[in-house]
Amino acid sequence: MVAVAIVGAQWGDEGKGKVVDLYAGSADAVVRYAGGPNAGHTIVVGEDRVVLKHVPSGALRAGTICVLAQGMVIDPDALVAEMAALSARGVDLSGRIFVSDRAHLIMPYHVLVDGLREAAAGEARIGTTGRGIGPCYEDKIGRRGLRAGDLRDTTRATQLVARALACWEPTIRRLGGEPPPAAPVVQKLAELGPRLIPLLRSDASALVDGIIRAGKRVLLEGAQGTLLDIDHGTYPFVTSSNTTAGGACTGSGVPPTKISGVVGVSKAYATRVGGGPFPTELFDEEGQMIRDRGHEYGSTTGRPRRCGWFDAPVVRYANRLNGLSGIALTKLDVLTGLPRLKVCVAYEIGGVRRDEVPLSLPEFEEAKPLYEQVEGWKEDISSAKEFGELPKAAQKYVRLLEEVGGVEVSLVSVGPDRNETIVRKNPFRS
Repeated sequence: MVAVAIVGAQWGDEGKGKVVDLYAGSADAVVRYAGGPNAGHTIVVGEDRVVLKHVPSGALRAGTICVLAQGMVIDPDALVAEMAALSARGVDLSGRIFVSDRAHLIMPYHVLVDGLREAAAGEARIGTTGRGIGPCYEDKIGRRGLRAGDLRDTTRATQLVARALACWEPTIRRLGGEPPPAAPVVQKLAELGPRLIPLLRSDASALVDGIIRAGKRVLLEGAQGTLLDIDHGTYPFVTSSNTTAGGACTGSGVPPTKISGVVGVSKAYATRVGGGPFPTELFDEEGQMIRDRGHEYGSTTGRPRRCGWFDAPVVRYANRLNGLSGIALTKLDVLTGLPRLKVCVAYEIGGVRRDEVPLSLPEFEEAKPLYEQVEGWKEDISSAKEFGELPKAAQKYVRLLEEVGGVEVSLVSVGPDRNETIVRKNPFRS
């Protein structure tokens, strides 16, 4: 194996942080290729719980190189604060964290626009994290974005900020806001520059290519999930980047021929944040129990996540788009104690059975799940180290997910801690 991509196989929040941290024990570098501080990748090691929003999830593995690649959008103030918090925990990132010159920077006006838009949208709001991700990507596509490499040139940075503010000012005023003056924005960048400029690499993709050519192993870490991909997700209820395996190539600069495996991360049930279709959503006590036991509250926003049964058509769709070599199944332990479990195997739309995810939003919103039901288990599974140590009912449930999802389950998470994991196949050792 050369490079392995980790992608979300649902609507995000699948537990990618834990999976990347676990596989990082076998990797030499971890590369974040998309998104920004809208992601909150949680890692639990013993009593220590760390939420990473920018820094790749290999940070807690000593010696692992961490790259923030050009597909990301970065809040420079938040990144500096995140690195300082890691340092305070005793995590030494010196000499092993690098930021692409080409990664775009989230500015205060991006955050302002994000919040104003959501507030104005009312019932039609998408449910963004309010971290300025979308507006920053808009500036990128509009060819007026400020990139990390521009921190080296204060004059250029000042011009770019002024240009972007001129474009955003009418929008901000129309939404009832007051555009921030350019001078304090530029001054803040000047203050952050000395901390960030030493981390910059003019061609981060060349850095990663050199690691691969040296025969070392690389993890490509995605954010959000397949159903939130800007092109393949439930548009317009999507994020602003490509979250699929194809995005791993464009966001990191690693060519498809160097990616030797794609691991999809999926919960043993399903969750979603914000608006958009969610056929298996639960509104009863079982849904609340899953939310509470699974701590299904956003690590970035704190918002309660919508919870529902496992949706096999969604995972089959993710498999088709990403070419999954395996599924890392997380939070199986959360389902312990439920007397019976349901798995959506298809939908009914307009009285007709549909086995695939409908690409029409109105059809997806109309979809009614068709379920298979199996017995649950009561035994504590958190100490299981081998698949055969799971209760028979839990084994049967996992095998059912493999059958209806069409992908082998290569990892089973039985608790939040790094060590509470059954690794059936390591993508770097298969």
